[in-house]
Amino acid sequence: MANKDYGYGGLLCLDMETEERANRLMSFLQNHSQFGFMAVSLGYYETLMSCSGSSTSSELNNEEKALAGISPGLIRMSIGYIGILEQKWSQLEKALSRFQDAGLYNKN
Repeated sequence: MANKDYGYGGLLCLDMETEERANRLMSFLQNHSQFGFMAVSLGYYETLMSCSGSSTSSELNNEEKALAGISPGLIRMSIGYIGILEQKWSQLEKALSRFQDAGLYNKN
């Protein structure tokens, strides 16, 4: 995604292995880190994220998801073009570290 007046964005995927972990991380990123918003559509100037297996690809059966590389915990993030990429990346790294330190990754 690119807009010469506003900046550039891109897609990032994280595999959290389970839908429960994916939802915990997305909730943490939205509510505790202000990194982005949970959504079913990924087209917006702010950072949006969704758990693909239970949202945008929910019409596929398990075999089709496996063939497409969509695990139950796959998070797709549409990185918004507000701010500087280095700031967004640093914000994500810090949030992931806090998420792990809080023991939220190891549940389920």
